[in-house]
Amino acid sequence: MAKAKVLVAGAGPVGLVSAMVLAEAGVDVEVFERNADVMEDLRASTFHPPTLDMLAPYGISDVLVASGLKARMTQQRDRRKGLIAEFDLECLAGSTGYPFRLQCEQWKLNAELVRKLESHPRVTLRFGCAVEAARQDEQAVTIRIRTAGGMEDVRGDYLIGADGAWSTVRRSLGIEFEGYTYPERFLVVSTDFPFESHFDNLSWVNYVSDPDEWCVMLKVPSLWRVLFPTAEHESDEHVLSDEVIEARLQGLLPRAGAYEIVHRTLYKVHQRVASRFRLGRVMLAGDAAHINNPLGGMGMNGGVHDAFNLAAKLIEVIAGRAPDSLLDQYERQRRTVAIEYINANTARNKQLIEERDESVRSRIHAELRATAADPETALAYIRKTSMFDALERAGSIA
Repeated sequence: MAKAKVLVAGAGPVGLVSAMVLAEAGVDVEVFERNADVMEDLRASTFHPPTLDMLAPYGISDVLVASGLKARMTQQRDRRKGLIAEFDLECLAGSTGYPFRLQCEQWKLNAELVRKLESHPRVTLRFGCAVEAARQDEQAVTIRIRTAGGMEDVRGDYLIGADGAWSTVRRSLGIEFEGYTYPERFLVVSTDFPFESHFDNLSWVNYVSDPDEWCVMLKVPSLWRVLFPTAEHESDEHVLSDEVIEARLQGLLPRAGAYEIVHRTLYKVHQRVASRFRLGRVMLAGDAAHINNPLGGMGMNGGVHDAFNLAAKLIEVIAGRAPDSLLDQYERQRRTVAIEYINANTARNKQLIEERDESVRSRIHAELRATAADPETALAYIRKTSMFDALERAGSIA
């Protein structure tokens, strides 16, 4: 492997996976993270089968499976009508080593990656180092970082901007982040209440439609997470208050006692894609390149898919086995998928789950039942929602 150093802005799953793949191939990597330690992000919690297949050769997947929940079934439900359709991921058994969704907190992936990388001879992890700017010339890329000791410039051959939705790397390069922000925000409430003991045949992954207040119910090993949409005009203090959260959970499942709330968070939701994923020696990946609503669990998974795609191409370019133009293919493949699959499907998921017209709702439910009842259409649906189709589409782009 030719001598080269790749800089990575951001030590989330996308940046750390990129670093792992590059380092294992013999590339020197330096990772910069503004936070002092691994963030325990409580948003992402679903790992799709192909993501686990990608992570498996690095010894990551089995560690996650051991600390997560196997969600073989996913369900489409309605708050008024109950179970509408159930999809069994076991039908994927011939095409993946993990025919289920894994419900496991994202921070566990981050922690395992850091554990592997902190002693890797090719990797330098620098926490408490905020990337403040990036610039490049024909020979190299330079980032300016802020540390406890002051400002510092670091030079490398390539830079991966995996520094999140508010990416400094993307903004430094003047790359537009095209799309829109939903007027409503999403409230996620975590509780240790055993919903599975009170809803008939409840799966670990449930999308619950309703014209007035849809929700998503997801189980992680120790908690249930319930996601609710929140009106634009309501204040954060009101939405996050004990009384309002209690009322919303009681509306979902009335009970005599109060719910124990373990965690609560409120955030804005966007559907955006960067106008470019590559500019010279700099590439964007994950949330820095595309963000979407969480309905379908495609954000973090799509970012990890970015990381594997990009790292593989960088390895070929650095080794001299492929021209620099191979990095343009990364943009063509992953930007197309971000637009056509990740953003399009998550936007459609939201539209379907919040539909208000009763005749349209009935048609949607009938279509879901018919899809689940037929093995061929059920498999097609599961391949699409598990992101196999997105990966195939990316692979078809020259």
